[in-house]
Amino acid sequence: QLQASGGGLVQSGGSLRLSCAVSGRAIRTSVMGWFRQAPGKEREFVAAISRSGGDILYADSVKGRFSISSDNAKNMVALQMNSLKPEDTAVYYCAGRGSSWISSNDYNYEYWGQGTQVTVSS
Repeated sequence: QLQASGGGLVQSGGSLRLSCAVSGRAIRTSVMGWFRQAPGKEREFVAAISRSGGDILYADSVKGRFSISSDNAKNMVALQMNSLKPEDTAVYYCAGRGSSWISSNDYNYEYWGQGTQVTVSS
């Protein structure tokens, strides 16, 4: 089970930190990712991290503003979001995949959290 938290309402230029807790012995997540879906739009990739090797991938739209990190001891992944813009408004989902190959494609992820709403006001 993946449990995402930390969403909320923030003004443009502000920051939020999302967390994703992984639980359950059956879930093996070598790579963790964050995706988002805005109203009326398709789900899009935000960031991903390889929990063993530390490889990190970001969407161009968030490079330099967002930072993904993994705390393997706590089995958690975080997404630090700075300099938020109104276009970052979306439901954010954490996802996990068993393969150690990092990927930006949502169809490569087997496990999904329930989503947390992020709203950035202008």
